[in-house]
Amino acid sequence: MTARFVAKRSSGGAESVFCRAARRERVERTPVWFMRQAGRVLPEYRAVRERFSLVEICRRPDLCAEVTLQPLRRMPLDAAVLFSDIVLPLIAIGVDVEIVDGVGPVVRDAVRDAAGVRRLRAVEPNEDLPYLTETIRLLARELHPQRAVLGFAGAPFTLASYLIEGRASRHFLRTKQMLYANPALWHELMSRLTSITVATLRAQVRAGADAVQLFDSWVGALGPADYAEFVQPHVRRIFAELAPEGVPMVHFGVHTAGLLDLMKDDGATIIGLDWHLLLDEAWERIGHDLGVQGNLDPAALFGPPNALERRAADVLARAANRPGHIFNLGHGLHPETPLANVMHLVDFVHNESTRLRSAAATAAFASP
Repeated sequence: MTARFVAKRSSGGAESVFCRAARRERVERTPVWFMRQAGRVLPEYRAVRERFSLVEICRRPDLCAEVTLQPLRRMPLDAAVLFSDIVLPLIAIGVDVEIVDGVGPVVRDAVRDAAGVRRLRAVEPNEDLPYLTETIRLLARELHPQRAVLGFAGAPFTLASYLIEGRASRHFLRTKQMLYANPALWHELMSRLTSITVATLRAQVRAGADAVQLFDSWVGALGPADYAEFVQPHVRRIFAELAPEGVPMVHFGVHTAGLLDLMKDDGATIIGLDWHLLLDEAWERIGHDLGVQGNLDPAALFGPPNALERRAADVLARAANRPGHIFNLGHGLHPETPLANVMHLVDFVHNESTRLRSAAATAAFASP
């Protein structure tokens, strides 16, 4: 399978509705994209996976770009999120990681001592991840300027938890044991992973990504004091080192309601919200000088269309037309999600947000 990339990207996606919303500019409608939209729910993706593993797809730029674009051919999403995995840079530097269907990343030789930490070398994207940056270049050339290319990488805490635990964990006991019992080693591990994350995201931006998202899937396992001591300095370094690139930066984590008061000061331009708190209340805590992304429960897509519309309308109503809202789910699409509902939701968000803006403009014009 190959993809043809012939369209020219005249001005890039920096002026896309996604990026304008991320910069908290007024937009004509609310942009929408979904985490895990590339793959998961699409039969055409499942057909590709019958022939290729996830890592094999990522290592073939033409195929990876094709999979990334598949959902945008189905529906008018406002951003194409790179098809990849957060552990890909670790695989590229020699960590023995297998991505197991239904399980996630499995690390064969867990990192639990100084020797293991010091085996984690720096990543050189041009040499170690050339397929990733080439995929970004193909996407940037293919997409209409009104649709953004979104790159991403794993945050150091989530990467560290996989390396230490060996796979996804419920309680992260080994991870917490290291940060409590050997904080010096913990910070060395986090520093190395931070460097890997910065290099990976910077390379994506310079290859043509219009925005980037930092995924910290498991950081909600920590309380605020532990986040402030063991994670926040490294996350702040990531956003500080990427800020000169001049692109919107999203910081997303799950179960982070207790961390928002800290995350808002870490340097991201947009905070991704899960569905465990109301969007307007979260935005008040974060402050309106930042954008927000979210935050529909992914399970809402399993209900009937009228129930789905009510819940999506509630998210939009809580955003209240304030500049800086990007519609998304509170986490990724589930593989079993009905595709028709996903497509319906995109159209509903676009139409309803356009209607709300028109109604607000009419009311403002009519007021004395």
